[in-house]
Amino acid sequence: MKNLKFSFSAIALVLLLSCNAQKAYTVKSPGKNNELIFELTKSGQPQYKFTSNGKSVIEPSLLGFEFQDIKKMTDGFKVVNAEQTTADQTWEQPWGEFRKVRDHHNQLIIHLKESGGENRLVDLIFRVFDDGLGFRYSFPQQPNLKKVKISNEITQFTFSDDNDVWWIPVHAENSYYESFYRKTPISKTDTINTPATFETKNKLFVAIHEADLTDFASMTLSKSGNKQYKSELVPWKDGVKVYAEAPFQTPWRTIIIGEKPGDLATSTLMLNLNEPSKIKDASWIAPSKYIGIWWGMHLEKYTWGQGPKHGATTENTKKYIDFAAKNKLDGVLVEGWNVGWDGDWTADGSAFSFTKPYPDFDIVEIGKYAAMKNVRLIGHHETAGATKHYESELEEAFKLYNKIGVNTVKTGYVNKYLDKKEWHDSQYGVRHYRKVIETAAKYHIMIDNHEPVKGTGLQRTYPNFMSQEGGRGQEYNAWSADGGNTPEHLTLLPFTRMLSGPFDYTPGNFDFDYKTPQGAKVQTTLANQLALYVIIFSPLQMASDLPENYEGKREFEFVKEVPCIWSETKVLDSKMGEYTTIARKDWNGKNWYLGSITNKDSRDLSVPLSFLDSGKTYTAEIYADGAGADYKTNPYPVTITKQTVTSASVLNLKLAPGGGTAVKFTLNN
Repeated sequence: MKNLKFSFSAIALVLLLSCNAQKAYTVKSPGKNNELIFELTKSGQPQYKFTSNGKSVIEPSLLGFEFQDIKKMTDGFKVVNAEQTTADQTWEQPWGEFRKVRDHHNQLIIHLKESGGENRLVDLIFRVFDDGLGFRYSFPQQPNLKKVKISNEITQFTFSDDNDVWWIPVHAENSYYESFYRKTPISKTDTINTPATFETKNKLFVAIHEADLTDFASMTLSKSGNKQYKSELVPWKDGVKVYAEAPFQTPWRTIIIGEKPGDLATSTLMLNLNEPSKIKDASWIAPSKYIGIWWGMHLEKYTWGQGPKHGATTENTKKYIDFAAKNKLDGVLVEGWNVGWDGDWTADGSAFSFTKPYPDFDIVEIGKYAAMKNVRLIGHHETAGATKHYESELEEAFKLYNKIGVNTVKTGYVNKYLDKKEWHDSQYGVRHYRKVIETAAKYHIMIDNHEPVKGTGLQRTYPNFMSQEGGRGQEYNAWSADGGNTPEHLTLLPFTRMLSGPFDYTPGNFDFDYKTPQGAKVQTTLANQLALYVIIFSPLQMASDLPENYEGKREFEFVKEVPCIWSETKVLDSKMGEYTTIARKDWNGKNWYLGSITNKDSRDLSVPLSFLDSGKTYTAEIYADGAGADYKTNPYPVTITKQTVTSASVLNLKLAPGGGTAVKFTLNN
């Protein structure tokens, strides 16, 4: 009888555990390599786990939200139901690193409801791709959740190991993401920006970021353990992270996975998680190669404000237009044309007028002259962070530009805060940047945003949103107290900053002998500067140097010929922080271009040309570091050669310290 009694107790215990056990919901990527597992903990808190080819990517990590003044939504949930769908479609971009993008994913939606209390609802939407995962929270319309003040997002990213991560800090050095990337274990970081790129101990490369940042705070990552980060939303000045009203959705939290760095750089997951274009007729949106009245200011040859060295004069602008027309460049950027630059303009951006030019700049005449020369004008709107003032003039400013033929605007927000109180990457900033993009679209104007909030793929929805800064660009080579950008910095950009979208780095410096009070320098060879036009993607691509430094230089032919947009992109042999080689095919799908750069070390690389179309021959025009080239002592030598190649050929590259190679492959008829 005792044994029988024990058996009944054991059965009862099994039944009890079965009742308490939570069901796990799984969804795999179309290629079956990636798997998402969702379940509720015993307390009813949502958690997810993610693997790739059986390797751990994210260990069980919690999900949820906390609010001001009302009960948090972190636990006590039950699954109402779950639904799975599959999507497979190919869409075409008006510009990009790929002409056609395939969106192939499996989706799992978990509908959750609180077990008691107010019975509030939230949906968790997971999309699993062969290159990663995107997930978001969706709060439907409901009687017991109206307006909310989000105080905390409980989204964890838990790793199995204390992995290495390439990262930049949040707000500690500046507000614009303009920091050098550093590589440390997770345990040696604090709060970091996304995209953050991890090299895991199980031989994977993983990037955490977000997509479709719309009316929400930017997500940063706060270290919550030696192997874990938690979402840390950038707050308003009053401490609230996000003001929202149901129904609303969060941005997508994204995890991109690859076996090598190039897999991250060629992922289209972020783009696929944004809405299709809201601009039905995009015929007015056009990439361009441009020169500008810009570098001269950084070298203190010109000034933005009035005076004997004022750069944006009618006479000087016409010279730049003439140079652009002569060299078949598409546009001219003009900075310092408008009233407001005199004195300390960074202290109070309300002094700027976006419709009133300085007396020595005839904006109407310049517009006519540029049109006659078939050169576009790129206008400049520096706000010094005074966003309310800028918004008050936005409509009239864009109307004026539309009238005189300016179809691109470079915006700027040089100030630690917007309106002296809010972070650039807060919900406040996100709302402002979106308003500028939408208003610009109304007047057929493209935007190049400097001092921005990070990119999250919105160029798919608003393809007039062309490019951004949001990183250490060429300007640091004019005035940075640390000497300028290192060669290593450039080899990291494709796998860190550029995972968030196009970067207006402004390559193309040909003169390395300038002198500024800070002593900063361009720390590359000339061949490296040419290669950057392939390495760093931007549909608005600048030839950054002064016009006179290009005159008579054969190397300038590559700058003039290299496209700004691409139908295909291949990341070849690359090692983060050491070297990278990228090949891209022109928009019409005919010729290929290649860029290869190295850090401070010289390097010999063998590059198979298997990316070329099979069965066809090409003429390779190679711009390589010449004899004795060195970024510190002799950056100028470039050797230009030609040879016939096929997809079976191997190109042997000799990269000087801080050097590079740029190649144009012309298809032979």
